[in-house]
Amino acid sequence: MLEVLKIIIGIVILALGIPIGNILAKNTSEELKDGRRWFLILILICFIGAIISLIFREDALLFTFLFIAIVTSRSLRPVKTKEKMKKISKKRSVKKKRK
Repeated sequence: MLEVLKIIIGIVILALGIPIGNILAKNTSEELKDGRRWFLILILICFIGAIISLIFREDALLFTFLFIAIVTSRSLRPVKTKEKMKKISKKRSVKKKRK
């Protein structure tokens, strides 16, 4: 029962990585552009570490590596802000007018 509780808590914490990654992406867009290559390398290292910790049955390390990978991968996704959406809609309306 204790093992199941640990896994459930770990999954909940991993799920929290999704909104945290989105917040980081929204607030640090300039840094993400410059260090994109390093973030990809970090994601790769985290997945390799997660696989190794899965083999050695180290749950704490597994969840740590997966959390870092989730936050980093979510922060690399492009964030659509209201300003960007307005620019896209303006471009589309200009294209429609030209036709």
